[in-house]
Amino acid sequence: MPDIGQLSINAATLRKQWKLEDIVAGVAQMGIRGISPWRDQVAQAGLAPIAQRIRDAGLEVSGYCRGGMFTATERAGRAAARDDNRRAVDEALELGARCLLLVAGGLSRDRDGHVASKDIAGAREMVRDGIGELLDYARPAGMPLAIEPQHPMYAADRACVNTLAHANDLCDELAPRGGDGLGVAVDIYHVWWDPRLKAEIERAGAAERLFAYQICDWLVPTRDLLTDRGMMGDGVVDLPLVRSWMEGAGYRGLHEVEILSERWWAEDAQHVLATCIERHATRT
Repeated sequence: MPDIGQLSINAATLRKQWKLEDIVAGVAQMGIRGISPWRDQVAQAGLAPIAQRIRDAGLEVSGYCRGGMFTATERAGRAAARDDNRRAVDEALELGARCLLLVAGGLSRDRDGHVASKDIAGAREMVRDGIGELLDYARPAGMPLAIEPQHPMYAADRACVNTLAHANDLCDELAPRGGDGLGVAVDIYHVWWDPRLKAEIERAGAAERLFAYQICDWLVPTRDLLTDRGMMGDGVVDLPLVRSWMEGAGYRGLHEVEILSERWWAEDAQHVLATCIERHATRT
């Protein structure tokens, strides 16, 4: 049975109740081992001060959310994404993150942020090129990159990498030695449905590419595709089974609870943390 020593809290889980400084303090007070902040939260708190707070609290940063969004119709947009991703790598290093999570980006957008292309194959080529270029920057610095496949419902606007198989294929192409600075993030919300999930987890594990594991549950019905994730045990995912696949494939990292939920954002933050601890121990 998992214990609290394996638990990490993605700071999005409490973003409506607390500022990042309060999340760091609250997580540490509850005896939770890890945290995963988002870039907008870090920018608001200040990179250096929040990095010091995390170190002082003795927390591990299980991942940094996020880099990616590589797709753009114009060269200037792709250059801006390149520069922003390099800044994300630098921030992740300052925070001592285990990895920088990459959400690929969907169909290409124009300078005003509007989807301006139907060429999903071309978008995937941009993603491959963008990850390869970022890897050249991140690998010498010692910051692992974790490709996070997203549910197919996000293919147009958030990520055109939608299966763990696609993420593994990119790793094979760009870092063929395995675990060489490029791996995958397994986010239950996005991949639980995949009939090849067990095989692709094993494939990633064999190449030492399992960099992050994010947990929540899938509700039926799901009332909002972004902000109605379920607390572990409230939905239809067989979380203990997937955990057994992850551990069987060699994953020994933290279990990061990431629940974007209007329902849980309306709850008292300490109650949310206590529920995360209890459900992690009994439902995952």
